[in-house]
Amino acid sequence: MPLAESERLACLRALAEIIGDKYVRTGADAEPYEQDWRARYRGNAVAVVLPGTTEEVAAVVRVCVQHGVAIVPQAGNTGLTGGATVPDGVTAVIINVSRLNKVHQLDLLNNAITVGAGCILADLRALADENDRQFPVLLGSVGSCEIGGLVSTNAGGTGVLRYGNMREQVLGLEVVLPDGRVWNGLKALRKDNTGYDLKQLFVGAEGTLGIVTAAVLKLYPKLTVSATAMVAMERVDQAIALLHDLQRVTGRRVETFELMSQSQLQIVLRHDMSSGSPMAAEAPWYVLLELADSAPDWNAMESMEIALGAALENGVIIDAVIASDHAKAERIWQLRHTISESNKREGFTVSNDTSVPVSALPGFLDRVTRRLESSLPKARVAHCGHVGDGNVHVIVIFPYDIGDAAMRDAAAHQANTIVHQESVASGGSISAEHGIGRMHVDRLPLYTSEVEMDLMRRVKLAIDPGRIMNPNKVLRLP
Repeated sequence: MPLAESERLACLRALAEIIGDKYVRTGADAEPYEQDWRARYRGNAVAVVLPGTTEEVAAVVRVCVQHGVAIVPQAGNTGLTGGATVPDGVTAVIINVSRLNKVHQLDLLNNAITVGAGCILADLRALADENDRQFPVLLGSVGSCEIGGLVSTNAGGTGVLRYGNMREQVLGLEVVLPDGRVWNGLKALRKDNTGYDLKQLFVGAEGTLGIVTAAVLKLYPKLTVSATAMVAMERVDQAIALLHDLQRVTGRRVETFELMSQSQLQIVLRHDMSSGSPMAAEAPWYVLLELADSAPDWNAMESMEIALGAALENGVIIDAVIASDHAKAERIWQLRHTISESNKREGFTVSNDTSVPVSALPGFLDRVTRRLESSLPKARVAHCGHVGDGNVHVIVIFPYDIGDAAMRDAAAHQANTIVHQESVASGGSISAEHGIGRMHVDRLPLYTSEVEMDLMRRVKLAIDPGRIMNPNKVLRLP
């Protein structure tokens, strides 16, 4: 229930005493933080606070506990499921960690870096590059997403095929718990078998168990040679065959391998979000791929030419363009990284994040597309994603004039239901990398066993018995 005015003012005064008036934002100053970037979810907060240290985060949490106010952790606010916004009927403070952006330690001999949760992904990748290393996580929101959010949502991106998702990049964490205590788990160890691996509880928990304030992350040798290509094909099974051939002949040098439907490419080109495509949008499917390695004596271009030449000869692909320089390679990848913004301009977008076994992808995409087009004739169906891990996003785009909010919600519900039914029927998951957030909180129990739900509830209540941390996300508790 809402705070009484006197209680609200007392809470704001206590917060300002900790972090200063300029970092406690209300009214119009809070609005940019109260809405997700797609303008799909919003909710009024008692205040948006921007602490500058872990100690300040802990003190803010204790004030919230004292005043009976819930907490919504927030980093770059680039999520796609509403996980960093205040739900309806919840009295909450948004704790934004963007000021926790310091680099605490760079250990090149250990290939590890310790950064604050507010560190922007692009800055981390640039720092790694300056030191002849790389951090392999890469998403379309690279210039604005922050490490705390990436950890809390177990983000994926285009590097998952070779390096794994965010969970695989985390060596240690620092977390402010729901009672205001600080757990310092900032160990930079590859091997540590001393009891439960507590950090993994917080990776992917979407801020429901605590607030990630810092992380120790893995670094990798800098890639010195690479080759990028765009290829066209008739069927999804041919994309899988090409991936397997490339992995067989190049080993672990397949850096990225991204699938895109003809309809998705057409949307990107229609909204001029890229520098154009090196090939016409006439084939049913496209793959954007990169071969890369840190060994300077390996000829990436030659390997790409041989592999794609064989694929053309064998009828696996119908066309291919290999980027001759870095600028042309960036032009190809811009097609992939501008998809979300292009779809937002195209219409009301329902972007699903399912995953299925790689072997089930062709049948899944065929069935789900036919069902969506039959059931939702006004919608446009597009696909893009990461073939090698079975996470191809099914995207349903409705015209913006489809109707009011209730009609949009009904259309989104129908689209999500079809995609989730087909995914689970194919042995898959309703969320591969975007998380549950507000969008899928009521769907999770429909596709998850009661044993799993019970275990998740027990973990939540053991760590957050007051149910103060990011309520009504992931789990909806009584």
